[in-house]
Amino acid sequence: MNPPSIVQPESLFESQAIAPAPERRSFHWSVRRELWENRFLYIGPLIVAAVVLFATLIGTLGLPKKMRALATLEPARQHASVAGALDMAPAPIMLAALLVGVFYCLDALYGERRDRSILFWKSLPVSDRTTVLSKAIIPLAVLPLIAWALSVIVQIILFFASNAVLVVNGISPARLWTEFRFFQGLLIMIYGLSVHALWFAPIYAWLLLVSAWAKRAPFLWAVLPLLAISAVERIIFDTWTFMTMLQNRVGGAMKVAFSFTPDDRGNIDRLSQLTPGRFLTTPGLWIGLLFAAMFLAAAVRLRRNRAPI
Repeated sequence: MNPPSIVQPESLFESQAIAPAPERRSFHWSVRRELWENRFLYIGPLIVAAVVLFATLIGTLGLPKKMRALATLEPARQHASVAGALDMAPAPIMLAALLVGVFYCLDALYGERRDRSILFWKSLPVSDRTTVLSKAIIPLAVLPLIAWALSVIVQIILFFASNAVLVVNGISPARLWTEFRFFQGLLIMIYGLSVHALWFAPIYAWLLLVSAWAKRAPFLWAVLPLLAISAVERIIFDTWTFMTMLQNRVGGAMKVAFSFTPDDRGNIDRLSQLTPGRFLTTPGLWIGLLFAAMFLAAAVRLRRNRAPI
């Protein structure tokens, strides 16, 4: 009779140490690691939110005067006079989140090669695909959520501050409650942030690809090839097709995802202005997402083979 085999403690610990973590758990902790290491991801939008809150709070002091002058305004302009500041408060916060996402992507894979921390992270049981996707989800989902939460908090504070200013000045805040459509604004913000995340996906993916490839100055390597392609097209074909495509990718989301009339003056305050059907059936959206997937796949491959700088 053979004696039962005994598992040595050393071999047991070794097998547990090299066992790869589940993909979902690795992705979760990779995203949390990005937030721990890059505090500017939420500090930047938070600072902008504080500035917007302070500036708009000062502006609420003039709200009683605007309320008294409503009768002299056209109906189309009365809403903007009463709730325009509340409606526009999220815009700078969302813009700040977008810019933070751009600079984050430029440094996300370049920085770990520059400070040689890539050697440590590659020693962990986390795949290159998980690492790249965890970095891509930051501008695509995490930053929009941060911007949305800060926007909601700022709007709530401004709304109650505006009510207090009106009451102190002997003016009923009933018109403010009617004009400021809070829950409708929440849906518009969610839709707008989702639209821009999908529309800008190829931009973020391209920046991650450049960040994984460049040995220095990733910003220049991200911009110069695009300008060179446009210049060559202009010289050879005397057209600006590529540059027009880039301009549409940067600023075309609003035209596709929203509908404006001359009376809107660029404001978005009605659900009827949302055009999700037109947005989702736009070929440029799906072509952009295809390029985003290709850029991310290339970034994964580059990270697997690139060495520290």
